[in-house]
Amino acid sequence: MVDAIEGDEYALSTTPSVPRRTSKLGIVGAGAVGSTMAYAALMRGAARTVALLDVNRAKVDAEVLDLSHGIQFTSMAEVIGSDDVAVMADCDIVMFTAGAKQKPGQTRIDLAEATISLVKNVLPGIVEVAPNAVYVMVTNPVDVVTYAAMKISGLPPGQVFGSGTVLDSSRLRYLIARHTGVAVQNVHAYVAGEHGDTEIPLWSSSTIGAVPILDWEGTGGNGPLTREVRDSIAREVVESAYRIIEGKGATNYAIALAGSRIIEAVLKDERRILPVSSLLDQYLGMSDVCLSVPSIVGAAGVLERLEVPMSSDEIMGMRRSAEAVRSVARRFGF
Repeated sequence: MVDAIEGDEYALSTTPSVPRRTSKLGIVGAGAVGSTMAYAALMRGAARTVALLDVNRAKVDAEVLDLSHGIQFTSMAEVIGSDDVAVMADCDIVMFTAGAKQKPGQTRIDLAEATISLVKNVLPGIVEVAPNAVYVMVTNPVDVVTYAAMKISGLPPGQVFGSGTVLDSSRLRYLIARHTGVAVQNVHAYVAGEHGDTEIPLWSSSTIGAVPILDWEGTGGNGPLTREVRDSIAREVVESAYRIIEGKGATNYAIALAGSRIIEAVLKDERRILPVSSLLDQYLGMSDVCLSVPSIVGAAGVLERLEVPMSSDEIMGMRRSAEAVRSVARRFGF
């Protein structure tokens, strides 16, 4: 019996081990958004390896050290970083957060020229070392940047998409929950179109629990969501980013959490419905433009765009969004 056990142990020790394939998340840009997204992904245990790429080597090295020192308190992971694109090799998903910083009073569209130039310089090298990764553009103006990234990379639609209105939809749900006095997790509502001034809440398909929002009569002393209330909420969704930027210089916490939800949907192949920005093809008559609509997101990226019911006003709003994004894309040769 002893000899058999010893023999088994010997056999096990001489069997070649096959390295287990683990998930790798790449984040381009170690600024406020990129570093916070790395932190959020680590806290949620989203990926086994988190790789940061930034032109500022001292900054990226410092962020890697700071994040690594907290690994004891998260799921097991490794954090690496460099100013060399090779650090992105074999990533499963790449979140592109690098870009010009939005200043108070500056619109997302004003950022387009500098950001598109950066994408042209950086993205092809990343695609070369990580050709099978799913690419998620986070940098604003995200819809135009996503369209440009798709053209620059040559990757198929679906493998390149933008974070779109995932954050805007979260803001919308938070404000609805605050007004109605219910848990935000029970609010189901999407913002669609441009991630910007022409975005639209899809009120006609929104619900609280199973109750359509347009039929919500109020509860616990909280009134119904009248047209006036809905318009006020929609304005606050659009303007909140500008208020945050004016007060602290950047939005980073909520977009990082929104990004981590996208990361998990891809790495875990969740087939989660998220309002991400991707190339539309005859979506309610709209084509050749990147806009946010509720979409199924999984390991291959955007798998399908859902044609949700929309009112005539919402469809008109979507078309206004499409024209706004197209006009900026044309300005930069796309």
